[in-house]
Amino acid sequence: MMLVTQKRRKVVVIGAGITGLTAAFYMQKEASAKELPLDIVLVESSLRLGGKIQTLRKDGFIIERGPESFFDRENYVSALAKDLGIEQKIQTSNAGPTYVAVGSQLYPIPSQLLSGETPHISSFITSGLFSLSGKVRAAGDFFIPRSAQDDDQPLGAFFRRRFGAEIVENLVEPLLAGTFAGDIEQLSMSSTFPQLYSLEQKYRSLLIGMKKAGTNFLSNHLIDENKGIFQTFSNGLETLIESIEESLLPGTVMKGVKVEEIEHGKDGTVQVMLNNFSNIKADAVIIATPFNVAEKMFSKHSLLNELGTMKAATIATVTMAFKKEQLGDLDALSFYVSRNSDFSITSCTWMNRKWPGTSPDDYVLLRSYIGRVGDEAIVALSDTEIEKTVLQDLNKTIGVNGEPMMTVVTRWKNAMPQYTVGHEAKVQRIKQELYEHFPTVKLAGSSFEGISIPECVQQGKHIAEDVVREMFQQ
Repeated sequence: MMLVTQKRRKVVVIGAGITGLTAAFYMQKEASAKELPLDIVLVESSLRLGGKIQTLRKDGFIIERGPESFFDRENYVSALAKDLGIEQKIQTSNAGPTYVAVGSQLYPIPSQLLSGETPHISSFITSGLFSLSGKVRAAGDFFIPRSAQDDDQPLGAFFRRRFGAEIVENLVEPLLAGTFAGDIEQLSMSSTFPQLYSLEQKYRSLLIGMKKAGTNFLSNHLIDENKGIFQTFSNGLETLIESIEESLLPGTVMKGVKVEEIEHGKDGTVQVMLNNFSNIKADAVIIATPFNVAEKMFSKHSLLNELGTMKAATIATVTMAFKKEQLGDLDALSFYVSRNSDFSITSCTWMNRKWPGTSPDDYVLLRSYIGRVGDEAIVALSDTEIEKTVLQDLNKTIGVNGEPMMTVVTRWKNAMPQYTVGHEAKVQRIKQELYEHFPTVKLAGSSFEGISIPECVQQGKHIAEDVVREMFQQ
């Protein structure tokens, strides 16, 4: 039973990315619904909210500087949008052919592997992506026994064991690098695709398991022949951020203020020390910042040192607008790039095809990623050098003619958390250590339990519920 005290309580949320915003929104919603004496303060070091979600609206173009969509398998974002009253603004992506660049050539990914249809060896045999020996080796998945180990393992080792090295190099690694910007030889199986390990244990064959479960490691890129599974909001992803910001009570948000330290206060409270020489006395704190920012808040206490062992990839998004006549007739929605190709980009998407309305009708909007673990130096180049490099790659792969009409380069330094082997256990140790020293301070966000927008929304909502429940129960 919820017993409300008359004493007003204060929760400080540090970091106004989607996790922190969601937490603040749901705490205020709960406080309003149950008339709880609760105040929320959301502290953000930059002058804008939303973290990596940034939409540029210019000259009829809608350009995403950070993530450009989300895959809402469990409807976490849909539920948030409904609570905000903007569910009607959710849009679903178009589908289209997807390719992988191997060497200097684009090869179509077999449609059976992307559509969630029955996995069959014919989907490998008919593909030019793989050699005959690679195709035969991929069929080994039907006969190879289950993994013996029941602890964490690298993604690369798992997929290589099931399908062979060629399938991993030419298909699995390019697709996963486009998602995680990481090294699959280090990425954790249990933290990224735990469901696939479970399917292997249950069915032995991963392909049979994916067929039975109606899923695959490519996330079923199609809903039907014309619609994809990805979603965004009309007028860009930042529509979600703007809606949450508008819903927060006046005086809730502090922009341009950085948290320097977390200290113990009196009577079980926490002192949040700010860089403007002030502090906030809080009954509870939610830290929703990147792990390297969180670590610095506890440096004087010699706490959470294990945060320093985490890694993050540095990437950049490069969006270019071309006149339609500057491109050939290739029917494509996107392509990914294998590591054994001589290209700097890791993927490219026709944004105007995936999301109609993101550019004027006579333009093509191409969005490329550059940078991943082990290949990050390119992100440090100037905008001009990056534009030149990306343009060269697009010339070689899809035959772009001439210069882009507009280029938008956005760098994200240490922005893609890497869930390396042992990540889940490490996060549990860190949270336990924090609880022992600061029981009313909690960690959440993409560094810890899911990097996608829906996973961050889920974390924000759950941690909001936990904090309110703990604060107002006796």
